Amino acid sequence: MSAEAIAAAVRTGERTARDVIDEHLAAIAARDAELHVFNHLAADQARAEADAIDAAVARGEDPGPLAGVPVALKDNLCTRGVPTTCSSRILDRWRPPYTATVVEAVGAAGGIPIGKTNLDEFAMGSSTENSAFGPTRNPRDPARVPGGSSGGSAAAVAAGFAPLALGSDTGGSIRQPAAFCGVVGVKPTYGAVSRYGLIAFASSLDQVGPFAATVADAALLLDVIAGPDPADSTSVREAWTPVLPTLGEGVSGLRVGIVKELLDDIDADVLARVHGAADALAAAGAYVGEASVPAVRHGLAAYYLIAPAEASSNLARYDGVRYGLRVDGRDVADMNARTRDAGFGAEVKRRIMVGTYALSAGYYDAYYGQAQRVRTLVIRDFDAAYQDFDVLLSPTTPSTAFAFGEKTGDPLSMYLSDVCTTPTNLAGHPAMSVPFGTGANGMPVGVQVLAPALGESTMFRAAAVIEQAASSS
Repeated sequence: MSAEAIAAAVRTGERTARDVIDEHLAAIAARDAELHVFNHLAADQARAEADAIDAAVARGEDPGPLAGVPVALKDNLCTRGVPTTCSSRILDRWRPPYTATVVEAVGAAGGIPIGKTNLDEFAMGSSTENSAFGPTRNPRDPARVPGGSSGGSAAAVAAGFAPLALGSDTGGSIRQPAAFCGVVGVKPTYGAVSRYGLIAFASSLDQVGPFAATVADAALLLDVIAGPDPADSTSVREAWTPVLPTLGEGVSGLRVGIVKELLDDIDADVLARVHGAADALAAAGAYVGEASVPAVRHGLAAYYLIAPAEASSNLARYDGVRYGLRVDGRDVADMNARTRDAGFGAEVKRRIMVGTYALSAGYYDAYYGQAQRVRTLVIRDFDAAYQDFDVLLSPTTPSTAFAFGEKTGDPLSMYLSDVCTTPTNLAGHPAMSVPFGTGANGMPVGVQVLAPALGESTMFRAAAVIEQAASSS
């Protein structure tokens, strides 16, 4: 059942929230040993919350739009008293003293957090192979990666462990695994969703967003978590305009641009699906043309300077004194070094070193400063494209899901998995991945729909048409 259908059934008493939770826990018990989706399963807490929702329904109360719906949480979202690890040894045994705003919003809407999902350590990766607790496998083919860094959340929805999940997207970490697992993944406008309680990777890029099996369910969850939050200084102050009511408005007269710079070095089967989605939008009444965003060719390079630079600053707080792991040493400096050496994995260390170098005296202007100038060009070029088009279209990823170990020995090859997604994070705009058929190997293909800042409503209208065309083809 969809999240919408589950919530409707629970609110009317047709189904109990307890039965819904038990059904999903049974699915997890049957297959999670194979897939390793969860770092922590909150079974007892989920059952208790389900019982409370059922009691509320029995009293004639409305628990909210997510009544009884299980929601999987990426393990970088703080939940008070519940282990939150970022899939890193350095946060071993740490339990936050507060809860992320988005998690509180899910609970207030009647949603039930069912567990914390695996990720690339500190959200640094594109395959969920960098987790300190072992990789997550793709439910569509366990020999292949689920994408990253939110691979656990994408796999949770794809495997039927939860109808909804939350992830974070710094350079494509929601959209890329959504494409690989064949689900819907949304990166909202920067600031549209609170980041309070999201453990930071790169603060000017990070954004929380939903995973779902359908476009409507993704809209439902986005409407629950979006909106201003005084606890987040980067939060947009305007009230959120709900997206879900606009899904049926169609795309007649909408101007859709296929970004030509994001079609280079893309597998032929993925390209064919992008053009198929464009044809579906045209058949539904949209105008489809070629769009140009020249600076996105340099987006990946700029991203892999800006994101590590911000990470090197954000991760300096993990010093063996205040959080998690502590490895004793001869003095404080030695303790700091030993703790970080033991606590951080290889990819995190690589990015910290790259970021520290980019920020160092003598190199700041040549690397970090130059990357920020490229970021400005990306924003300007997107703004120019949106003068001619309402939404843009591109592949989400250059290929379908690859096999385990295929790219781990070549970091550059792994980073290229994000070539179509990083420009949106640099610009702060919304984008989403919508499943549209399969590639030559039978694995899902995701089509990316992009929109200007706070253009989620138009973006979702296009996504709904693409989804409908995919289901009828």
